[in-house]
Amino acid sequence: MTSKLKTDVLETVSGSGTIALTNQLTGMTSASMPSGSVLQVLTNKIASAFSTSSQNVFVTTGQSLAITPSSTSSKILIMFSAYNVTTLAANTAINIEVRRSGTAVAKGGYYTAQQAGNQSVPFGVIHTLDSPSTASEVTYEVFAAEGGVAGTVSLNGPREITLMEIKG
Repeated sequence: MTSKLKTDVLETVSGSGTIALTNQLTGMTSASMPSGSVLQVLTNKIASAFSTSSQNVFVTTGQSLAITPSSTSSKILIMFSAYNVTTLAANTAINIEVRRSGTAVAKGGYYTAQQAGNQSVPFGVIHTLDSPSTASEVTYEVFAAEGGVAGTVSLNGPREITLMEIKG
């Protein structure tokens, strides 16, 4: 059900004046929005797991997302999450990097300590605010590496990367 509110005049609380609402959003563009406004939101969600035994060498998880900032002063809020992490041996770890053009801009990881066997734990969220200083397309890509003693580690889905352009 849709509701409508119709009125001829809105007054201030004190009754000292009226509030005009006619066409207040007409002509609004990203350039006219205040600093801190969210200009665009993009997301890439993958249901499958990613596993690696590449010890201390980061490899792509195959998950990436491109965004074109509207201004060189824009910031990009990066959020990466996964359902959980599985380690198949004691003293193994999974290390995650989110990279922009090959440079790590956010890092996270999980280490199993002395826990033996198949350990599955919540992964959580990696987030950071990046300043790419460009109005050209930039791609953020998720990389992972196995750490600690040799073994296999998995980043289980759903796993999701979200990019939010914030006006600078």
